[in-house]
Amino acid sequence: MGNPALGPCVLEGERLRLEPLRKHHVEGLLAIGGDPEIWRWLPEELDNRETIERFIENALQCEAAESCYAFAVVRRADGAVLGSTRYMDIDHVNRGVEVGWTFYTRSAWGGPVNPEAKYLLLRHAFEDWGALRVALRTDVRNLHSQAAIRKLGARYEGTLRSHRIRRDGTLRDTVQFSVLREEWPEVREGLLARLGADAG
Repeated sequence: MGNPALGPCVLEGERLRLEPLRKHHVEGLLAIGGDPEIWRWLPEELDNRETIERFIENALQCEAAESCYAFAVVRRADGAVLGSTRYMDIDHVNRGVEVGWTFYTRSAWGGPVNPEAKYLLLRHAFEDWGALRVALRTDVRNLHSQAAIRKLGARYEGTLRSHRIRRDGTLRDTVQFSVLREEWPEVREGLLARLGADAG
């Protein structure tokens, strides 16, 4: 079945290190939080010290309850914090998990950061923890995120109607994708090919 512990853990890649989100990451997140475009589709805008500290404290409580494991996405070359992501909605009985609450500084958009982070998260979930299914969700209006998820190789499952209330009070439809255990080898090869091309 693999290692029963999904987290907390450090996931190391060629360019990135995903490390458990802790209070010492506040300054790094604060440095990237001033761009409102980062928060456009997320449930909270982490643009000041108070909201970031609360975000990290909530993540630590969630980790203690074993219901989520949040990471700081760190560039290995210089230790810069590029964003955050997490395992969430963990179903230990049915070996399911969602990867979500992902955001990056805008300079990291469109490059190797997201595919490498997702590769590390998916590899650990499937190969170490023994996941049967990993879900990814996004706002129906967030076409950029939907395109990125499809490019990872995840499959569209459906749209959850009026699934969330956005910060502005409007109702959000949520688009849901997933990768299954038997699909992971093909998704893995696709991600490795993309990361190899980025390195070349």
